[in-house]
Amino acid sequence: MKVTIYSDGAARGNPDGPGGYGCVIQYIDPKGTLHEREFSAGYRKTTNNRMELMAVIVGLEALNKPCQVEVISDSKYVTDAFNAHWIENWQKNQWKTSTKKPVKNKSLWLRLLQAMEPHQVTFTWVKGHAGHPENERCDVLATSAADGTDLLVDSMEDA
Repeated sequence: MKVTIYSDGAARGNPDGPGGYGCVIQYIDPKGTLHEREFSAGYRKTTNNRMELMAVIVGLEALNKPCQVEVISDSKYVTDAFNAHWIENWQKNQWKTSTKKPVKNKSLWLRLLQAMEPHQVTFTWVKGHAGHPENERCDVLATSAADGTDLLVDSMEDA
């Protein structure tokens, strides 16, 4: 089954302001019918990068069987981690960057890797705020969540 996950994160006053993520999952069934689900949530204090990661994590965790997944994101932080093989190097170097500093957001990267396990996942970067309909929708979901009430607490223990 082929699934596309569109994702975006937002933070107001990055790195210590409110933020949110938005995610749209699309699947076309064998009859050609488009199925779509949206997810979003806001946090009191977070970072843009954490919200970019959460959008992808939530999308992958919503899938209930193994799928071929294309993640489409305007976040180079997310897409380059896989396409430029940063994540492999971080794992090989005990979660240290090339400058020997601890990788930020390690707990979310580990959660993302776990969410990816049952799936075949590819990552595609798109330019943000460039008129891509699903990316624009994710941006609206993320910013609306960041600006909303009932914001969640992001532990940010490893940010």
